[in-house]
Amino acid sequence: MSLLLIDYPAIDPVLFQIGPVAIRWYALAYIVGLVLGWRYCVWLAGKPPLALGRELFDDFMVWAIVAVLLGGRLGYVLFYKPGYYLDNPLAIPALWEGGMSFHGGLIGMIVALIVFTRRRGVPFFAVMDVIAAATPIGLFFGRIANFINGELYGKQTDVAWAMIFPNGGPLPRHPSQLYEAALEGIVLFIVLYIVARHSDARTRHGFISGLFLVGYALSRILVEFFREPDAHLGMLGGIASMGQLLSIPMLLFGLWLMARARPAPTPVS
Repeated sequence: MSLLLIDYPAIDPVLFQIGPVAIRWYALAYIVGLVLGWRYCVWLAGKPPLALGRELFDDFMVWAIVAVLLGGRLGYVLFYKPGYYLDNPLAIPALWEGGMSFHGGLIGMIVALIVFTRRRGVPFFAVMDVIAAATPIGLFFGRIANFINGELYGKQTDVAWAMIFPNGGPLPRHPSQLYEAALEGIVLFIVLYIVARHSDARTRHGFISGLFLVGYALSRILVEFFREPDAHLGMLGGIASMGQLLSIPMLLFGLWLMARARPAPTPVS
């Protein structure tokens, strides 16, 4: 057993409370992630070779918020606890009790963007590529919020940077939330930034979206080996976690998008 444990910085999940109204770090993470992501989209969309304009992303902001919240919650309900919510349907809207799925939020975002871009008459992947490049910002803050909440912690370990989480029992565990924040957030953001700004990827509609899917899927599959499986699911078939299984289609679809991406015939204006 490691003798060099790092103290878990127990932070109150509630940022501040006024009467019955409590503002949680998790909610703040969503707000900050969406706002910074939107600002980055506006900045990136104004850069050559394709200028999409600020108004497009200003208008999509409300769509994105609804899509992430609705898709993320329904994804959690369907992928992780369908039996529980079938028996307790009134608990489905209780977002304050926790329970969001990235894969569900991604599906919600894609559906919303399909409808939005068709109404606006702009190419779906021209917009999706910009949003994909900004998505790691939200992922980073979301994983930091998981860490503050002491949830989604890792498996037991004796590495020097192990931590004892309040809800994880007396033994030290991997701080897997920080692994995910680093890989899904920082590393993936840097990779997508370099590709978006220093290559012709934005003229090859779908390439950046595919690269994001591949990068996220690989990061999630890797970190899941260090993350404690959901107690009510465990390792499905004794082989893989739900997060890994949901990431495999993302990986394959992302590779397909990258392989088929071709330069757009005309620039978007």
